Amino acid sequence: MSEITAIEPQKHDGARCNIFVDGRFLCGMSLQTVMQNRLKVGSVVTAEQLASLQLESEKQTALDKALTHISASMKTEREVRDFLTKKGYLADVSDYVVEKMKGYGFLDDAAYARSYAEHVSSRKGARLIAAELRRKGISDEAVEAAVGELEGEEDTAKAILAKYLRGKDVQDAKVLRKAYAHLLSKGFGYDAARAALTSYLEEEE
Repeated sequence: MSEITAIEPQKHDGARCNIFVDGRFLCGMSLQTVMQNRLKVGSVVTAEQLASLQLESEKQTALDKALTHISASMKTEREVRDFLTKKGYLADVSDYVVEKMKGYGFLDDAAYARSYAEHVSSRKGARLIAAELRRKGISDEAVEAAVGELEGEEDTAKAILAKYLRGKDVQDAKVLRKAYAHLLSKGFGYDAARAALTSYLEEEE
């Protein structure tokens, strides 16, 4: 058992407060829930009890906030969970919200991966796109499927290369080394970068 050591109003939401247990922040909770369940400093509770209270009383509010959060742009499951965690919601509430959103078709990591990859493929290579998707919490399977659908990576690399080399001396080995490194930094593989550079130089001759 643990003890509630502080209940503090949230700065950006006057209808909610932060619950501290044994001196550490545990979760956020509506003032209504706190009052209805007579929670106060000194109350002896378990993390499970607070999680249950939060789930039953705030799951709809959390869902509404998550739906508003994704209204401007698609989000991954991890991004939604991170958003809810920052709002003070516990794992049980996040699980409920994520499953509901999946059921509504509002959360689909595979679709997100395909859309993201297609959107940025004109300025980034497959390796960088894959790395960014993994950082967003997309599974390896969904990442590989999304990146695997991309076409014309060498053409993209050549277009980026042409822009980088514009006005530069392509006969200068140092310039070419930097151009090659630039393509690698954009997420193109060694072979794709080399092929793009070779093709570009052949066309310039």
